[in-house]
Amino acid sequence: MGFDIIRVKYSIKGTATVQIMIEKSDGTIEIDDCARVSTTISTLLDINDPVKDGYNLEVSSPGINRPLTRKKDFEIWKGYNAKIKTKELIDQRKNFSGILLGEKNGEILLDINEGTIGLNFDWIEESHLSVSIEKILKNNKNKKTELMNETVFDHIEIEKS
Repeated sequence: MGFDIIRVKYSIKGTATVQIMIEKSDGTIEIDDCARVSTTISTLLDINDPVKDGYNLEVSSPGINRPLTRKKDFEIWKGYNAKIKTKELIDQRKNFSGILLGEKNGEILLDINEGTIGLNFDWIEESHLSVSIEKILKNNKNKKTELMNETVFDHIEIEKS
């Protein structure tokens, strides 16, 4: 249907869920896209019946704290904060948080407090962007300040409600 599949996840917590995250190749997605894909996949699942018991189907965008599931994701989202969980202990830990530095020679580079580390892509169990609401609000506040140059106005009146 022309969408990139970011993740397909089957989980059983109470009612089983089949979760499919999609986006267009330009990184966008709209609710109508999700609805169209959901209808098509639901029909295919009903015909082929790969899930024998009852389940809920969820088709969605990756969201703000999107999972990083493909090598190219680590390159696309270079410069962003990420959390990575490894399958095995590495230096007595499995969880790493830092700034993505991209992918090089099959390793995911991450700038953590201790320095730069390289994690083999195959070692990664789970990874996702780590964007906090505080950072979003701070960025929006900075952008509003940048966009409004008060010196070009003769008079600014703030209406209080």
